[in-house]
Amino acid sequence: MELREALGQIGEIRQQMARNQVFRGHRSLTVYFVGLLGVLAAIAQPYLVPSPSNQLGTYLALWVSVAALALLLVALALWQRVRVTGSPMVRQATLLAADQFLPCVAVGALMTLGIYRAAPEVGWMLPSLWSFLFGLGVLASYRQLPGQAFWVGAYFIVCGFGCLIWGQDNNALSPWQMGISFGGGMWMSAAILYWTLERTDDSQE
Repeated sequence: MELREALGQIGEIRQQMARNQVFRGHRSLTVYFVGLLGVLAAIAQPYLVPSPSNQLGTYLALWVSVAALALLLVALALWQRVRVTGSPMVRQATLLAADQFLPCVAVGALMTLGIYRAAPEVGWMLPSLWSFLFGLGVLASYRQLPGQAFWVGAYFIVCGFGCLIWGQDNNALSPWQMGISFGGGMWMSAAILYWTLERTDDSQE
């Protein structure tokens, strides 16, 4: 019993330490390529989905595929970092980061499915809602990230507001709603990660 309690206390200590440390699992190059993927999808959308308001299913297929590929790239990068370091602390910090952000992903997936199946007439709101949710996800986890990550969350929320106000009628589901919000937000994140973490790490080597 004492051994079990001691192991439990060690686990709690590791979790608390993970909360108090800056998470270094995200790499600027990975995040940059995720942003590039969003911009390329925005460029391709007019050719793949020429009338998104009338092709909501095809529009969703494009951007859900982009989101799935982005999640896969990030997950692979995090898994590689955990595998290489082999550190229980790094593993704990990675799990904590996932716990903080994945609820927004799950809510976004359910919301998207619900709108597509039950209320496709409000599908034009999806880029705004996605941006709002992503911003909330960043703000939920930014204390584990460099302090400047707060502005990434704020950027996504501002983009969500902009998409909601200007993304109607002829601008409904415009490709650059996602290109600017998702691609721009990822590139902003990549710059912050490089400037605040990786650049200083390199300078100390």
